[in-house]
Amino acid sequence: MHGSRRNGLPAAFGGFEAHRLTTRRGTINAVVGGSGPPLLLLHGYPQSLLMWHATAPRLARRHTVVVTDMAGYGDSFRPAPSFGHEAHSKRALALDQVEVMDRLGFDTFAVAGHDRGGRVAYRMALDHPGHVSRLAVLDIVPTGDVWARADAALARGYWHWSFLALPAPLPERLIAGDPDAFFDLHVRGQLGLGEDPERYPLELLDAYRRPLTDPGAVEAMCEDYRAGATIDVEHDELDRAEGRRIACPLLVLWAAHGSLPRFYGDPLDVWRPWAADVRGAAVDASHFMAEDRPEETAGHLLAFLGA
Repeated sequence: MHGSRRNGLPAAFGGFEAHRLTTRRGTINAVVGGSGPPLLLLHGYPQSLLMWHATAPRLARRHTVVVTDMAGYGDSFRPAPSFGHEAHSKRALALDQVEVMDRLGFDTFAVAGHDRGGRVAYRMALDHPGHVSRLAVLDIVPTGDVWARADAALARGYWHWSFLALPAPLPERLIAGDPDAFFDLHVRGQLGLGEDPERYPLELLDAYRRPLTDPGAVEAMCEDYRAGATIDVEHDELDRAEGRRIACPLLVLWAAHGSLPRFYGDPLDVWRPWAADVRGAAVDASHFMAEDRPEETAGHLLAFLGA
């Protein structure tokens, strides 16, 4: 494997090896552990690869698990904002990850993504069907469907979708005015991160809080959401119009008491037009299910990957 290093390996990933992997756009931070068929894990907003700390070791008992910081997050490179937000599109972020897996010697692999990482994962399956053998998405529906079905409930419950997508630098400057309040009232209070102190030790919460004091990290998060409100929707709608679908088996997991059932009813109904083989289940967890319920989340993933 290329680019391995041991310095800076997150303590949560005992037995994993740290890597810095070069892609055409920049360097991606990753940890790799386990043995068996390859599985790529992608994190959500506003987190990093650390969100998989409790789930990845369980998956590594049967799989070679690659956990990365996506471009703009964690210790990976930060793309410069671009016209039309192409640099932060899920298409661009997905290609980064395909190149990462190629660098590690994996031409075909399974991928599981939570939140924003789920959006990168399903875009990867649509754009690179020859590389993705199985796809799992955690607590999302497709981006195009989010905006097509947007209503007052979404505006009240998921206001950050519109807020973060506002033109620069308005959201960046407002977050910079009180980043601790944004983290505590939005990320923890609204989204439910860190409700169980056993699942979210203080040092982990500090690692998630810290990027909100970094202007470059906040800019990257906002650009992610700006892409999600524009070019990502265009890509989804073009696929829909052309009848392009996810070719591999698709697993959908969602928080039983989260926003998806309230907004969309049965999330599987939203995903069925996108893939022929769709299966899934609710998990008794918050939106951050890989940390709230790592045993159950890993169990669903292992059953799906071994089917």
